Amino acid sequence: MIILMAAAALAGGGADSVLGKWHAESKNAVIEITRCGSSICGKLTGSDGLRANPGMLDTKNKDPKQRARHVMGLEMIGGPFTWSDGSWTGGTVYNPEDGGTYKATLTLPDNDHLRLKGCIVWPLCKTQTWTRIR
Repeated sequence: MIILMAAAALAGGGADSVLGKWHAESKNAVIEITRCGSSICGKLTGSDGLRANPGMLDTKNKDPKQRARHVMGLEMIGGPFTWSDGSWTGGTVYNPEDGGTYKATLTLPDNDHLRLKGCIVWPLCKTQTWTRIR
């Protein structure tokens, strides 16, 4: 069991392996993940919707006060995340398509793919696999 955990950690690298630009499956989006202190955060830097409407607003946000903010540059992944056992856990992911914020876990099965699991409550989760942009 310990060997399998070590192999999984090595496959994705260390805590900073998630840093960089990622192509998300949904709406052909690009998310840039950076360090935010001891945590990580990720901002939306492009999508099909933004190419069609660069001034797109966060109209589906559950908080009416946030609906006038621009989607471009919006923080989609926020902390505080904690790095442990090959995953970033404890933070959240925001989905502007439905205005929901979900508990998030990020893992790297290999250096070129990131698995993002967003959960309303366990076991009501959805997982996406993102591809690194080089």
